[in-house]
Amino acid sequence: MAHIDNPDSQLTAVKWRFPSVHPEGRKFAVIAGAIAFFLLVLDGVFTEFLGWLMVGVTVWVAAFFRDPVRTTPSDPKLIVSPADGLVTMITRVPAPPELRAELGEGEFTRVSVFMSVFDVHINRTPIAGVVRRIAYVPGKFLNADLDKASEDNERQHFVVEGDGGVKIGFTQIAGLVARRIMSFVKEGQRLSTGERVGLIRFGSRVDVYLPAGTGSRLLLGQRAIAGETIIAELGSDPLLNGTSQ
Repeated sequence: MAHIDNPDSQLTAVKWRFPSVHPEGRKFAVIAGAIAFFLLVLDGVFTEFLGWLMVGVTVWVAAFFRDPVRTTPSDPKLIVSPADGLVTMITRVPAPPELRAELGEGEFTRVSVFMSVFDVHINRTPIAGVVRRIAYVPGKFLNADLDKASEDNERQHFVVEGDGGVKIGFTQIAGLVARRIMSFVKEGQRLSTGERVGLIRFGSRVDVYLPAGTGSRLLLGQRAIAGETIIAELGSDPLLNGTSQ
């Protein structure tokens, strides 16, 4: 992770590098690659076709589990996106029942980021702090774009408490083809902003619950980058409007 201590260091050039493949995905890429190799060494037009098809699958699997380096702003007032993807919903809702003991009653601004099978699926914490709650809830595998997916689908909730006592809840939600939600962290663990907390296989959504007095800086239809895109600033409600074109 890049870290900038000195404003002058921003003049230093940053070189692009090929994203690594997360360890969780390497076994799938190796299996797909082995099948591709086996089919290609067999004699036959059909097996050769299948072999090259599996080469494409191998490349896609490696790309799906890519884990790029992200540069995260360190301002404690900023809340960053926990997921890559499309902002599909911004609405006012109560906190999920599993999180109300930590977040309290009342309504929260919920920002939903939908991850397609082409997006990076590594999820990151939106703020720095201590993990106060992790709650896994089994459920269905409806389209993650649906509003009821927040209540019906398999999901995993997190609450992270910042140093100032502010608590941010966010939820990994399985989608149509997602069949496993993974967590990399434990309750009581201290995290830095943008640190990796988990992933979902394959295609899914992440909801973020903003506290009272804090509104989204993103608009519907915008794309977010996990660990980099600023969703909101604590205590600020900019009431933005935008146009899709």
